[in-house]
Order: sequence, then structure tokens, then C-alpha cells
Amino acid sequence: MTRRLPPLNALRAFEAAARCGNFTRAAQELCVTQGAVSRHIATLEGWLGLALFERGRHGIALTPAGQRYFDTARAALDQIDYGTRQLQAGPDERRLRIKLPPTFAIRWLVPRLARFHALHPRIDVQITTSHERADFAREEVDVSIHSEPQPPAGPGLRRLFGETLLPVCAPGLLERGPQLRKPADLARHVLLCSMNRPKDWPAWLAEAGAPQIDGNSGLRFENAALAYQAAADQLGVMVALDAFVRDDLAAGRLVAPFALKVRTEGAYYLAWRDQAPLPERVRAFEDWIVKEAEAMAFSS
Repeated sequence: MTRRLPPLNALRAFEAAARCGNFTRAAQELCVTQGAVSRHIATLEGWLGLALFERGRHGIALTPAGQRYFDTARAALDQIDYGTRQLQAGPDERRLRIKLPPTFAIRWLVPRLARFHALHPRIDVQITTSHERADFAREEVDVSIHSEPQPPAGPGLRRLFGETLLPVCAPGLLERGPQLRKPADLARHVLLCSMNRPKDWPAWLAEAGAPQIDGNSGLRFENAALAYQAAADQLGVMVALDAFVRDDLAAGRLVAPFALKVRTEGAYYLAWRDQAPLPERVRAFEDWIVKEAEAMAFSS
């Protein structure tokens, strides 16, 4: 079927004038004269057989038909622009390389990643897990996420969320094991922790009034993701980060035997390579992950 398309230069002039609100700014954007914009729009109106603008002493305003046509034209031109940019982008410009700790990846990012992919299906996400901070000068990494005890210095940084500690365990552990009615009862349980976070149990136990318990004398794992799995498998009680266990607590896979939550001085930060202009894939990821972190904070 033959498409019925208007003169495309006239369509571009109309869309720019409607978006900018006057012919002068549209002409500046298109690098043509104001008279050329006016002639293009007159051509388009003649081709359509209707008025797109109401012209008055104080400027222009879209007619109802012009508003409907502007909505259609803007969406179509946006799609053409997006498709053109994607076609011109090389593989590296579409690939977003993320470096982050394994526990953050498993417990927080991966369960949400489908939402990012739904919004940006053409961005290829490549994830590398490591406890080492990203060295943007040496590594092929676009963004990194890491826990820091205090705000790090640098231009490309966003705080995602703070750290709040609470003990968790599997429901079955409470059913078959010693009671957990007060913090001192933890002395009769196996305590689980990550070797990368040796301060978590002592910090929580001190606030709970049970500093005599050695929180690092139980089962220690190379990373916290293994400790979370051990807690789910009823091996003991894990001192968890609230952000990493909310879904498990809501679903009943884990339970929190105590109401006390302890905030640490640390927080998770998003960092990116210092470059200008910032690639669109990095801006898209930053915008998305900040909104995800804000939504989590709002629901707490």
C-alpha cells in the first residue's frame, strides 16, 4: 500500500514550531530563516487542507487539529531519531558494563534487571562481580556499585541507599532450634556472616545489649550471598542488610526474630567513568537505578 506522506521538510518545520512555540526558535533550531519555516507550514496546511496554527498579534497557537497532528508527528519523529541513533551506534556504545559485589548483584540488582531491560531493550548489560573497587583508568567498566563507609570523592557519583542491619533466619530454624526471644539467646545459635563484613554482627550485638557474644565465631563465608543462602537452608542466623532480604521477609522465606534494626555509617554508591558527554546508556542506567532505590526507600 502506498503511504500518504506529507512533505517531510514541511513536517519537520511544523513539529519544531509546535514544540518551540514560535517560528523564530524553530528556525534557529533548523538553521533556516523564519520565512522558510512559515512557508513550510503554509505548504503543509495547504497539503492537508486545514489550519494547524491560529496566528495572532501575540504569537501562534495550535488549533485542535494541529495539536492532534503534532502529537502524531512528534511520536513518529522521535521513533525515527531513536532508530537512527541505534543504527549508528556501534556494539560498544550499546553495551553497558557494570562492576559490583556479588551479593548486591544476586540479592538486589538481578531481581530488578528485567524492568531495566523492558525500558531499554537495545542496551546490552554485561555484569562483572567483584569486591574490588572499579579502576576506571585500567578497566573496561562503565559503572560500578560498592559499599563505602563515607561518601567517596569524585564527580560521577550517586548515593543509592544506606545500610541497615537486622538478624534473619529460616522459619524452620525457630521451629526446631533453641528459642530466640531476646538477643542473648543468639549465644545458643550458629551465627552466619561474610568475611568481607566482619563488623556487622558486633555492631548489631552492641546496640542490642549483647556485646559479649562473638558474632564472628560461627560460620563465615567468602561473600554474603553464601551466608544468605546458608540462612535460608537453616544453618543458622544471618546478620543481613535490610535492602537484601525484604522480598524474602515478605514471602516468608526468612523471618526477623528481633525488631531492632541498626544503621551503619556505610551506604551503597553508584559511580561511573568521568567522561563528557556521558553516554546515553549510562544516563539511562543511572536514572533507572536511582528510581528503583527511591522506590525501595519509599516502601520501607
